[in-house]
Amino acid sequence: MFHRFRSESRIAVALALLIFTINAAGCKAVATAPAESSNPDKPADFDAARAYAHLKKLVELGPRPPGSDAIKKAQSYIIGELRSYGLKVIEDNFDARTTRGTVAMKNIIAEIPGARSDIIMIAGHYDTKPQPGFIGANDGGSSAAALLEMARAMSKTKLEYTVWFVFFDGEEAFIEWSANNGMDNTYGSRHMAAQMAADGRIKSLKAMVLVDMIGDKDLDLLRDYESTRWLVDIIWSTAHRIGYAKHFLDEEGAYSDDHIPFKNEGVPVIDIIDFNYGPDNSYWHTDEDTLDKTSGESMKIVGDVVIQALPEIIKHLNRRTGASH
Repeated sequence: MFHRFRSESRIAVALALLIFTINAAGCKAVATAPAESSNPDKPADFDAARAYAHLKKLVELGPRPPGSDAIKKAQSYIIGELRSYGLKVIEDNFDARTTRGTVAMKNIIAEIPGARSDIIMIAGHYDTKPQPGFIGANDGGSSAAALLEMARAMSKTKLEYTVWFVFFDGEEAFIEWSANNGMDNTYGSRHMAAQMAADGRIKSLKAMVLVDMIGDKDLDLLRDYESTRWLVDIIWSTAHRIGYAKHFLDEEGAYSDDHIPFKNEGVPVIDIIDFNYGPDNSYWHTDEDTLDKTSGESMKIVGDVVIQALPEIIKHLNRRTGASH
């Protein structure tokens, strides 16, 4: 993602709650049995340790740029996990024309059918920037790990709207974000938005919730100026209602990310992103983006908010369309 601006005034927010047992080797998640729900209207609890275990697994694969052997292993892992939850998985394979030639890429879609075919998309990217030694624990890893755990938690839930969990390939720039007339980035999301617009499916996509860089131990999120106002308001009010107000700040920033191609097609969008990773964002796109800088609890905070905001998002969509509840 590319950060266009952020407010001058910032407050540092410290996360003190730890949910892991740390052994002598350090940063080892202790797996716990997640709370499963027998109520189809209520998702299971988002399990922070499970999310962290997914993140650890992905990071252990090493750098995961598009087209690499490591990203293929990540794809197999993500698809295997989604299928183990009983979800329908769609593999969207395509060739992207990049600043470094044609690269085979894959978007991954997991579907939870709803009572209607209209779609709410929850998305993030799983690739890492093509940069030697860059393992992308937060940037690329945390979004994929959180999506996996949200998909598991919601896998038995029956909502009015169909839910798609989308893992985008090719979010990162191969050279620089501004290269190639500003298009050396967001290859997967641009491909999917264009494809859905061309075949008419974009009309069924009623809202998109994007998560990115949400694993930072010091989680502080700004309201994205490029996002749809009513979606931002619902997410922020949900965060305040369930006790996460200190992580969802009232300052604004503006971000170019995987939500923009869908915004350009008229889809209501929100980007939930913490672009304050390390002192003065000094860990971003560096070798400092490592597992020890991340927290399963931060992913849980975002996952809880997204999941608990869905009923209100659906209510708002129904009010907009005049549909019955």
